[in-house]
Amino acid sequence: MANPRSTASIASHPFHPMLVTVPITCFVGTLLTDIVYWRTAEMTWADFSAWLVTVGVIVGILAAIAGLIDFIGARQIREKPTAWLHMAGNLVALVLAFFNMLVHTRDAWTSVVPTGLILSALVVVILLFTGWLGWALVYRHHVGVADETT
Repeated sequence: MANPRSTASIASHPFHPMLVTVPITCFVGTLLTDIVYWRTAEMTWADFSAWLVTVGVIVGILAAIAGLIDFIGARQIREKPTAWLHMAGNLVALVLAFFNMLVHTRDAWTSVVPTGLILSALVVVILLFTGWLGWALVYRHHVGVADETT
């Protein structure tokens, strides 16, 4: 039986795994800069957080679209419960990150303490779980893996 193929790809290279690295990095960076701002009250860190969460949401939406195209385009992927959990968890993380982006538009202190910091931490915890599931989709279920031919 062939591996489930990614429909959102170019030259057999799936877009979703390439795109997700950006929002993951941005959301972890948002948490770290929120923590630094909380401890130092240095305005620059709140600005970094606002930029990071905004870029993370924008690229996260693109990654979600690519993932949704893969999910809808391949019955083999939709049949895997892991794929449903991965998709639902990432959707929750993206919605929370969107609200976090809105929170980070406020005055620096109120944009981070406590709401922004809590939202940033929740998003990262969810991403740990959904990242684990995404890893399982690739390494256990071979989603999007192009096997070598001899």
